[in-house]
This record gives sequence, C-alpha cells and structure tokens, in this order.
Amino acid sequence: MAADPSEQSLPNIGRGGDVPLSFSIEARLPGVDGRAGTLALPHGTVETPAFMVVGTQATIKSLTPAEVRGLGTQMILGNAYHLYLRPGAAIVEEFGGLHNFMSWDGPILTDSGGFQVFSLGFALEHGVGKIAKIFPGEGTQAPKRAQRPKLTRIDDEGVTFTSHLDGSTHRFTPEISIGIQQQLGADVIVAFDECTSPLHDHAYTARALDRTHRWADRCLTAWTRRDDQALFGIVQGGAYQDLRLRSAEFFAARSFPGYCIGGSLGKDKADMRAILDWTLPILPDERPRHLLGIGEPEDLFAAIERGIDLFDCVAPTRLARHGALYTATGRLQIKGARYTRDQGPIEQGCECYTCQRFSRGYLRHLFHAGETLALRLASLHNLHFIVNLVRDIRVSILDGTFATFRDTFLARYLAGQGPGQGGSISG
Repeated sequence: MAADPSEQSLPNIGRGGDVPLSFSIEARLPGVDGRAGTLALPHGTVETPAFMVVGTQATIKSLTPAEVRGLGTQMILGNAYHLYLRPGAAIVEEFGGLHNFMSWDGPILTDSGGFQVFSLGFALEHGVGKIAKIFPGEGTQAPKRAQRPKLTRIDDEGVTFTSHLDGSTHRFTPEISIGIQQQLGADVIVAFDECTSPLHDHAYTARALDRTHRWADRCLTAWTRRDDQALFGIVQGGAYQDLRLRSAEFFAARSFPGYCIGGSLGKDKADMRAILDWTLPILPDERPRHLLGIGEPEDLFAAIERGIDLFDCVAPTRLARHGALYTATGRLQIKGARYTRDQGPIEQGCECYTCQRFSRGYLRHLFHAGETLALRLASLHNLHFIVNLVRDIRVSILDGTFATFRDTFLARYLAGQGPGQGGSISG
C-alpha cells in the first residue's frame, strides 16, 4: 500500500441535501497529489483513476455496449449538444433516459455543450485544438490549418449555434443545457461554460472566464435536485496562471460534488502540466477531478501523478479509424506495406480480442479493402490498451510501484514514438 492512505468520503453538498455520489480515497502517492479511489454513482462504482470511453452520440463508434464493457470500461461520456440535435433530448427521455436508450447499465457523464462552443467556434476560426501545438520559430501562431467560419455566436446570456447538420439555429443557455442533461439522465452532468482557444489573449480569456463563472452559478440554480444525478463544475482560464487560480478558487467555494478541468491547455504539454500544478491544489481534495479531452499515455501518467481521477478522450477510437494502433513501444501505422505479410498480432502478449485472433497482415488487408471490420478490430485494441493502462496505473498506486511502472513504461513507449506521432486529441 502506498504511503499516507486515507479514507475520505464526500460530504452532503448541493441543493436539497444528499448528493447521489460518494468518493473515497484508498491510497496516495508519496510526495505528490496522485491517488487511487472509489467513486460510487447511481449506476455503479468506478475505481479511479479511470478512463471514460467517449460515446458522443450514445454509441462508441462501431462497438456494442457489451464489447465496451468487456474491455474493462467502467464509465462512458455522452454529449448534450449532439444528442440534443439528434435524436433530441425529449426522445431519449421517452426511452427512459440515456442508459436505457443505448443499453448501457454503467455510469455515464454528459458534457454540457461547452466544448462545442469552442469546437464549432474559435477552433474553426483559429484552426487549433485545445493544445495549440505552437512550435519554436513560429512566434505566437499555430501551424497553418484550414480555417472556416465559426458556427457559434457567444453573448453574456448564452450561445447561438448554427447546426453543422442542416444550418438551423439553436440556442443554449446554462438553464437550457442543464434541462437537456437532466432529460438525458446521466449520472454526472456538467455546468455550461465557454471553452476558449489557445490563441485567445489574456483579456478575452478573462472576459470568457467571468462569463463562465456567472453561468456556473446559473447552472447551480437551475440544477433540480434528484437522487440519480450529480453536477460537476468546470474550471477554465486558459494557460494564464492568474485566471486558473481565480477559477479554481471560485469553484472550490461552491457546492459542486466534483470538478472538470477544461478549456485551452496552452501551446504544448508543458503548459498542460503547469495548468494542473496551479489548479488542482486549490480544489477540495475529497472531491473527484476529471480532465476533459486528454488521453495519450504520457499525459495520463502526468495528470494522475498530479491528482486527476477521471479522463475522457476520442483519441483511441479516432486513431484506430485511421489505422494508428497503440503498443507498448509506441504507435504503429498498420496500413504500412511492411505489415503485408506480418502474421503476428498487433502486440505480442496483448489480451484484447483483436490480438488474440487476428494478424497484422489481416488487419492491414481490411483497411486497404475498406472493410468495416478494420475499424472495429482497431478500436477494440486501442480502447483495451488505454482502459487497461489506466487500470494498471491504479494498481501501481495501490501496491506502491507507481514510479517504477511509470518510468519503465514511458522509457519504452516514448522511445518507440516516431516523429509526429505524439500529442493529445481533444474531444
């Protein structure tokens, strides 16, 4: 057992008394803030740290709920904005909520639509993701990417979206976002916020932060107390230390059962780590923390060591659909000609369904033939890799071997990463 274990349970907080969430810390990393815990939610218990598989539109692309559960997945993430557009929150509610609608009996978290404020807004206009990936010699500009007009218009009351599906106009306010998420019925819902761009200056980020804070108070007011749903606040502030500190203090003082760390994470991974170093010590230790949209192996270790309990990211399935597969020695691109006659599995010793039954050569064939099975088999492998990596990190915290496990794993993994293969994918 790691040093300084504790048993801390979340007190009753929020409107109306009991909150349908409890969080206990079972072990801590010596000298740092990392911990292993247990998060009890209405639809099950999550052993933390844990990776949530992303099911934006009430599905994990190409996989069944049984397959996702079989990978060891404990919790999934859905998206309020996309489910509002189709099939509609009222339709999901008619089916008895998101769990019944998609036949998933475990815990679910729904994002508020705040990420779409960015992804359909300044992400299009600026041509960047949550981490700008600004490189030396390029000044303050991110690498050039195709830029398109924004599909959002932000004001102090809320956000007007132009649908990417059909061009129709839709309005989200804090109250509307909370109402939609309550219709969807996830175990955890998230306050509506403005997710800013890495290229926003301090002045704009400060204005957006003030707006996010006002919206958070409106979300708390709109949050109808019920025994099957908890509301998380979301810390913003970009890569500006004073703003992150102010936001963390704001949320720490309010009655949210848990917290998300969101928004721009700076120009590189050093910025992301700094943001966590500034933010996490201020948030109440006894409440769970979720880092939104981050899921690369090296990022998981860094964030867990700093005290993050939950993650989500589209990277495992998105990369899989493009033939990029995780291994302990870095990613491999299965479409490459070198794998044409390769009769071995993606990774020797991997226990996933794909590696137990199929060869690299067969998987390469499926991708080049345009077969749907390629996407399924690649997704199964990548999700198995990430979900079980986080599980193994948890075990290493519990048995006191985290530092050795981290150093051994990252030495092999990063040494095998080719140029341009690193980097987190937001989602």
